[in-house]
Amino acid sequence: MAIALLVFVLLWLVPRLRLRYHQAMARRTATRPPEPGLVPKEQQDTTRSGPDPVLDVALAAGRAGDWLPAAQLLADTGDDPILRDRRAEWLGKLAAWDNTFLKAWQKERPDDPTAALVEAHGLVGLAWKRRGGHYARSTTPQQIEGFFTVLTQARTAAARSVQLAPEDPCARMPELWVGIGFRYSHQDFATMWAQIDQRAPHHFQAHSAALQYLCAKWHGSGELANGFAANAAAGAPLGSLLRSLPLISWYEHNGLHGVKRAGYRASYLVTRVDALLADVAAARPDHPQLPEARHLLAYFLYKQGRFQESAEQFRLVDGWVDALPWRYEADPAESFVVMRNRAIKRALRRAK
Repeated sequence: MAIALLVFVLLWLVPRLRLRYHQAMARRTATRPPEPGLVPKEQQDTTRSGPDPVLDVALAAGRAGDWLPAAQLLADTGDDPILRDRRAEWLGKLAAWDNTFLKAWQKERPDDPTAALVEAHGLVGLAWKRRGGHYARSTTPQQIEGFFTVLTQARTAAARSVQLAPEDPCARMPELWVGIGFRYSHQDFATMWAQIDQRAPHHFQAHSAALQYLCAKWHGSGELANGFAANAAAGAPLGSLLRSLPLISWYEHNGLHGVKRAGYRASYLVTRVDALLADVAAARPDHPQLPEARHLLAYFLYKQGRFQESAEQFRLVDGWVDALPWRYEADPAESFVVMRNRAIKRALRRAK
């Protein structure tokens, strides 16, 4: 009896162990760089879409409790609302983790609008982190309670940010994510967004937040989101990178639902990818949204079988993976590396 049971267990267990072994080996092969110079999976940065060495200096100082480099950094980027907002958001993330530097900043300069902006970004980010990234049906009551508790604090901080710098478009950015969380009406959200658009007509983060609000998963529909994205892209100058929006909207409403290869190769989608390629070519090299646009191109070009163009984009962003679509994956670094390797292998094969 014991021998029969042992045989049964072995017959059941061995094939499963063999399958797991082959799956592990397949993953290792799929993630092995196909050419020298590519960043291994383990070294991919999953927190950012691209480098910003100047920001890194301010973040390092903030971790040590020194607020002056952060204040100077944001003062130096005052003429670039897109870059200033991106950096303020990152400093806010640090403050949400350890606000020692921010408290010292506010003690020294209690009415500094830049410190207020960083605080608002930090609370907004913390609120959404408490909520998590799942749909409401998969979010626990404890997560929802924590989300709204912190988001209420964020709303107060966002209002103070606007009060201290009413003409600064960046000061109004945290309000948008407060509005998404509190389900502001379409009219109220549009009024709030228009205040930014009037001051910074092609502000990428403002358009991105509005697109999220209009997505079907939040407070709109595929039709509303696609219409907004198309209008924004059509009215934007080359180099603004707003031609990313139609692709983002398409992915939000289609790419997450297992679209087959032919769906990616539809003529209208090829046209959208070509439009973004032209947008990227016209963008300034230090545009803060450029890495995310390249990540998007790398993905769509691969799906369209344009492997040499895809490989080019993958090489330009290698090492940084906090971007669409990878950030939606359970293992962003592995998803990025596997597709990068396939794109480059196929591009090399075709070049022979």
